[in-house]
Amino acid sequence: MKLIKEKSSSRKGDLAEYYAVTWLWDNGYEVFRNCGCDGFIDLVVRDPEGMVQLVDVKTAGIKRRKNKRAIWQSKSTRTPEQVKAGVRFLLFIPETRKLRWVNHRGK
Repeated sequence: MKLIKEKSSSRKGDLAEYYAVTWLWDNGYEVFRNCGCDGFIDLVVRDPEGMVQLVDVKTAGIKRRKNKRAIWQSKSTRTPEQVKAGVRFLLFIPETRKLRWVNHRGK
């Protein structure tokens, strides 16, 4: 059974963000949501050590690799503006409703 029925992409994004907020709370973060419907971040968070981070929540898609198991990953990459600002992606996996931080390469 699919956990998320076919929905518009904005509805999927809303669901991912709500899961992200509660996951972050459970992990000791303070969370502040973007009030607009667009922008280069979704959340501003303060981690348990007091560091402020800019977060963009992404819903994962399945990528099938030849002769390997399927993996969940974001179809998006950070924009130059996001890289410059140090934005981190938080990946929502819709099948399991789990989240994980994306390890960004480079900057």
